[in-house]
Amino acid sequence: MNLLRNAIKSHVSVRTIRPIHALPSFLRESPKRFSTETDQPQPPQPDASVDQFLEAANRGFVYARLSGTSKYTMKSDIISLFEGCNLTADDIKVSYSRSLLPVAVMLRFSSPGVFSNATRTIRRFDRLYRLERVNASDWDIVRPYNGKTVVLQGLPRSVNLEDIERFLSGCDYDSSSIQTATFTRPGSTNLVRLTTVQFPSQIQAMNACISKNRNLCLNNQISMRVLH
Repeated sequence: MNLLRNAIKSHVSVRTIRPIHALPSFLRESPKRFSTETDQPQPPQPDASVDQFLEAANRGFVYARLSGTSKYTMKSDIISLFEGCNLTADDIKVSYSRSLLPVAVMLRFSSPGVFSNATRTIRRFDRLYRLERVNASDWDIVRPYNGKTVVLQGLPRSVNLEDIERFLSGCDYDSSSIQTATFTRPGSTNLVRLTTVQFPSQIQAMNACISKNRNLCLNNQISMRVLH
């Protein structure tokens, strides 16, 4: 009996210990083995939008307002005036009054050094032009027409949309863009009527001005001008 009892105890001990040895290897290994190079904290990746913001901030744009130009001054004239300052058409906006007369030309220079060169250029014209530095917000609020919008002046008060479309016949334009504004100038009671029309390209806008300027609409002579 003692031999049988000892045999049973020995059998139970073996069955109790064997499951421990049967544990999966990853549970039996030391916790220190879990620490590897790939598990270490990775530095946060920079956000792409943050990179773009920093890049724009590092460009050092300088914004300025140029006064003394006429209503017929084009962007190409401004680029020629500031030759060597690397201005493009996208760096130029024209600020217009309510009556769509040019008030000033807004400029964006690529760096403070380029702006300094521009100021030296303006000094050579002996007060014909005035260039002053402004804030970026002054640049942002100016609407760009980009030479694709034409203003018609002199239309009679009785004119309607069909009359305007008849006047512009033969031109490639966006009929849904036709807008008319009526106002009075300070110190006058006479109404001024202005109509703007958008064209698909600068060339088509200029061609419309060349072919239609000073033509008649309901016996009124119409003047046309490109907005830049």
